[in-house]
Amino acid sequence: MSNPKVCLVIGAGDATGGAVAKRFAREGYTVCATRRSLDKLAPLLTEIRAAGGVAHGFGSDARKEDEVIALVEEIESSIGPIEVMVFNIGANSPNSILTETARRYTKMWEMACLAGFLTGREVAKRMVARPESATQGRSHKGTIIFTGATASLRGSANFAGFSGGKMALRALAQSMARELGPMGVHVAHTIIDGAIDTEFIRTQFPQRYALKDEGGILNPDHIADAYWMLHLQPRDAWTHELDLRPYMENF
Repeated sequence: MSNPKVCLVIGAGDATGGAVAKRFAREGYTVCATRRSLDKLAPLLTEIRAAGGVAHGFGSDARKEDEVIALVEEIESSIGPIEVMVFNIGANSPNSILTETARRYTKMWEMACLAGFLTGREVAKRMVARPESATQGRSHKGTIIFTGATASLRGSANFAGFSGGKMALRALAQSMARELGPMGVHVAHTIIDGAIDTEFIRTQFPQRYALKDEGGILNPDHIADAYWMLHLQPRDAWTHELDLRPYMENF
């Protein structure tokens, strides 16, 4: 029996990450989902399995090199080759530059960028070493998608730490795409520009959430559809950067 196709979602939260995990599971991928707290993955894993999918959960801190190395090794050795990796850690914690601390700033950079480097590096090592036949006959060796934000492009007031980390992640994605593309690995960066349909937006920004029925906030399932599209692209027409926003969002 051949190894299953694996989609690894780093930061499989209740919105985008979870939606991506469910989307790939519906397409027959074995999903490996991570959060720092394994317990928080229970509802997502239950939902995927109830729908007939296959999912494994891992409690892992993507900022710690030894944990990332061990995670990728365990998946590759005991589950299957990682064909898709989606990095979806947020790190959004606004604060005035006048009161920001070095500890908070460093932590946001670690979550938004260092973790992306560590997971991207370890997965890329595995992908480039495989023959194309190892990815179930696809025309390339794998897909790596980094989730960005409005802060990937511009730094707003009170978002120095978040924008610094997200801009660094965008630079990482560009560098990886230029190096790994010729080796058969599709590296993409998405800019999610707008509020997402989450409990946080519903409770903290009710006026914005009220626009949901008008298509004014992003539906996580529709973001996941775009990620699936990115993975299906032929290598003669790869998208590197894709921005998604509600039609009423200014840009």
